[in-house]
Amino acid sequence: MKTKGLLLFVCAILVLIFSSFINKSEIKHSKEFVVVLDAGHGGKDPGNLGNGYREKDIALKVVLAIGKELEKNPNIKVLYTRKSDVFVDLFVRGKIANKANADLFVSVHCDSHTSQAYGAGTFVLGTHRNQTNFEVAKKENSVIFLEDDYEKNYAGFDPNSPESVMSILVSLEEYLDQSIQLASLIQNNFSNKLNRKNRKVKQAGFIVLHQTVMPSVLIELGFLTNKNEGAYLNSKNGQNEMSTAIVNAILEYKKRLDENIGNDYSVDDDIEEINEFEDDTTQSISDVVFKIQIAASSKALETKPYNFKGLETISRLKEGNLYKYFYGNTTNYQETKTLEDEARKKGYTSCFIVAYKDGKKIALIDAIKSTAN
Repeated sequence: MKTKGLLLFVCAILVLIFSSFINKSEIKHSKEFVVVLDAGHGGKDPGNLGNGYREKDIALKVVLAIGKELEKNPNIKVLYTRKSDVFVDLFVRGKIANKANADLFVSVHCDSHTSQAYGAGTFVLGTHRNQTNFEVAKKENSVIFLEDDYEKNYAGFDPNSPESVMSILVSLEEYLDQSIQLASLIQNNFSNKLNRKNRKVKQAGFIVLHQTVMPSVLIELGFLTNKNEGAYLNSKNGQNEMSTAIVNAILEYKKRLDENIGNDYSVDDDIEEINEFEDDTTQSISDVVFKIQIAASSKALETKPYNFKGLETISRLKEGNLYKYFYGNTTNYQETKTLEDEARKKGYTSCFIVAYKDGKKIALIDAIKSTAN
């Protein structure tokens, strides 16, 4: 009798142990998608004051609106670096995201300029494409001078030095593709759904992005120094529209992540410089090949037309954990523009041109220069 009771007791313990493993597995599998929202500036740091508007207030209102909508999704957990008018050190903002093991970090700001420049842009961490990108990052990074012990916290980082900014860009390449994907979705919503001037996805050395270890973007909603755009961003309607565009981009990003498939995106090259040269690209050079990148997936799809909306001449290349898919293969840049139009008509609206020289990927502007007369 005692033996039978002991056996029942042991069985009960085993069931409990087994159940605990199942529950842990389920919890791990159904991990919440954590989004950290960062309203730029705050407290003693007002941000830019174009036309009398305060960047810190507009950024906070937009962030709270984004969070309110995302919190309606039971699978998303939203955290904030600030929910009121307080000053938060840049390195602390990153710590909040890292401690939460966040899936995304989204920082919201407003831009300024001495001219009547306007339009919305989204930045990812990376090398500066031009002096303009550096100046944008320098303005946002200069906040550290308001912090106590900034020299200690940032190890001698100088926002005014291009060399110092370049030094912070080494560590986060593993998250760059995902950061660019989210940034591209945000920009598409700004330009296609709200008809805002598209200032593209760009790379720059923002220290607040460098502090995070997850896909991260910094959004410049527009220019407060522009009379019309400043009024729009300061209005409830403008803030609602911009926050909705960002929410929809985050939800689409999560959906594509859950499905484990999606388009691939790139940071725009210096568009003005490309335009300067592309009309002269009449000749072909044998060691430069242009292709249209149309998609990326963790799955190795057959390069057959039925997998790519009827497009033929599809090639596949594995980079890291992703398979990247390309349409076409030509040494003539003008032919590539035609191929790009064909891909867009098939529904690949986010496709872009890439260039290879001797089998290695090179910057598009460098390829165009080499084929120009």
